[in-house]
Amino acid sequence: MAGELASFVKERGIKYVLFNFTDLFGNQRSKLVPAQAVAGMEESGAGFAGFAAWLDLVPADPDMFAIPDPSSAIQLPWKKDVAWVAGDLWMNGKPVDHAPRNVLKRLVADAAKLGYRLKSGVEPEYHLINADGTDISDAADTQEKPCYDQAALMRRYDVISEICDAMIELGWGPYQNDHEDGNGQFEMNWNYDDALVTADRHAFFKFMVKSIAENHGLRATFMPKPFMHLTGNGCHSHISVWSTDGKTNVFADDNGEMGLSKDAYHFLGGLVHNAEAMAAITNPTVNSYKRINAPRTLSGATWAPNTITYGGNNRTHMIRIPDPGRFELRLPDGAANPYLLQAVSLAAGLDGMANTRDPGKRLDIDMYAEPEKAPDAKKLPLNLLDAIRSFEASTALRETLGAEFCDAYVKLKTNEWNSYTHHLTDWERGNTLDI
Repeated sequence: MAGELASFVKERGIKYVLFNFTDLFGNQRSKLVPAQAVAGMEESGAGFAGFAAWLDLVPADPDMFAIPDPSSAIQLPWKKDVAWVAGDLWMNGKPVDHAPRNVLKRLVADAAKLGYRLKSGVEPEYHLINADGTDISDAADTQEKPCYDQAALMRRYDVISEICDAMIELGWGPYQNDHEDGNGQFEMNWNYDDALVTADRHAFFKFMVKSIAENHGLRATFMPKPFMHLTGNGCHSHISVWSTDGKTNVFADDNGEMGLSKDAYHFLGGLVHNAEAMAAITNPTVNSYKRINAPRTLSGATWAPNTITYGGNNRTHMIRIPDPGRFELRLPDGAANPYLLQAVSLAAGLDGMANTRDPGKRLDIDMYAEPEKAPDAKKLPLNLLDAIRSFEASTALRETLGAEFCDAYVKLKTNEWNSYTHHLTDWERGNTLDI
């Protein structure tokens, strides 16, 4: 509705609006627009030079415009005179096909045509570290198994409570905050919702956590594995599919195994079938593979999967079934692009449902302690390059996510891998200098 964003700004006395978009690498890009200019830019959007962000564009390309979605507008709880609004990128009068929010919206529309509506919730983990990034910020947080450590949680009460208060104010329905398994690591949970709503909130959450941490003289990082001896930052995603009116959970079946319907198992089969390719998006950095292929941490477990398996209420598998009517994808990490995480989950699941993919047998074993009991279980990629190659070879994901997006993503991520390989590490010098 034209004027909806301008009305939001006027009613709340907002002075500036961040016209935002998220690029392929998950970076948030914005222009700070004064209130008096919002009405004029609400329909036309804020202009950006596409090459200046991590998108597959060149300096010769014309301006692209972030058309704001007023339904996503959020007044910053910690800076009331500023608002944030997610935008959809357009160029030459049409959507930029490889822009992450556009990709997700297209998948949501495709699912709706089939009568499906993805609902999801995310569990973003992060570390609170020193401003210089060298160590965790709480020198007293030293337990070998610090998960749920009350004392360490309360030493960061000022930061955690401010973030949670903000979510309460925004109506997200936060319901728990805890100290996680790594020293200096925290997780905060809020209610699940439609995939696009969850993606917008996930993007804003990362911005909010970092901003509030900075206001307290700290730094927040969602880096998958910031410290080799500590548990890495996951971003588990809870998934269910509903009817388009949102009233019927298509995944729920009282007579189904573990309360899941045949459609749910086919969706799960799509995740299993496409897992190696999905990893390029759910685990999108070089550092990501130090989390999912990590040795034991200080606490005794990584809490990250290393095989393409599923189980019941068992956290040693890539997919966990904690309750009837939903399951938890434990593969994604803190670097996952909020929009692409939802898009690739939906793409893989729709592929599974369309092709009635069989996820195989549920494994009720400890995959960390008893991997020999599942000798045929596929392994997750060992590094980003392997994941990129699997993604590039996936016809199923290419068909659902779109050729333009897939080509752009593979190109930029391959460039990132090549950039990484041009760096000489201390390990290489220490182990091969004297050969």
